[in-house]
Amino acid sequence: MAGHSHAKNIMHRKAAQGAKKARAFGKLIREITVSARTGLPDPAMNPRLRAAVKAALTANMTRETIDRAIKRAAQGGGGEDYQEVRYEGYGPHGVAVIVEALTDNRNRTAGDVRSIFGKHGGALGETGSVAFQFERKGVIRYPAAAASADAMLEAAIEAGAEDVDSDAEAHEVTTSIEDFFAVRDALEARFGGAEIAKLEWLPSTTVDLDEERAAAVLKLIDALDDNDDVQAVHANFEVSEDVMQRLSAA
Repeated sequence: MAGHSHAKNIMHRKAAQGAKKARAFGKLIREITVSARTGLPDPAMNPRLRAAVKAALTANMTRETIDRAIKRAAQGGGGEDYQEVRYEGYGPHGVAVIVEALTDNRNRTAGDVRSIFGKHGGALGETGSVAFQFERKGVIRYPAAAASADAMLEAAIEAGAEDVDSDAEAHEVTTSIEDFFAVRDALEARFGGAEIAKLEWLPSTTVDLDEERAAAVLKLIDALDDNDDVQAVHANFEVSEDVMQRLSAA
């Protein structure tokens, strides 16, 4: 499906660059805080919080830090009142970009995101200006070693998934928003915790980029990722594995 190889490429590239641990942990704690405040502060009863906790554990955050963040959110501490905001725009070479943020100051974040787009050859648009080129889906990823392709396909479809894309590195299961948590829980009961399980914007059409154009687009995405308020960046481009490896090594 369109967008899957792009997502895997981006994951591989950022891992190769090395995690910016402090910033990454700050974003994870922000998501835990919002999740705990918008539902019950118990991961077993709050699917979004459960997903946030699993993401934090995957990033090697300590259980003590996670529990402290949940407790602070439940008690109304921490000060910040975060709001979920989505920004849409176009990057260089006509690539559509969706930015998801959690912010305690919408004016600051909007200004920062607009500036980043402008500095990297893009333009921030109105809400809805590019979302029609994407579909909101649940995405669950397992390493290839977690199961055979046939076993993953059978379990995923039985649980209500829409599609499974398996290759030598990973299995990627796609679900509707409504079925996401049920499919995730069914797969984790059978195969253990997923590497990634979250809602993403998957492009319905993509733009193929050569090395020069990909480098320009990735500079924009990296700059957006580096903003503390930005939680996720989605874009509708495809890059070959060879090109991505060359860019990762640069």
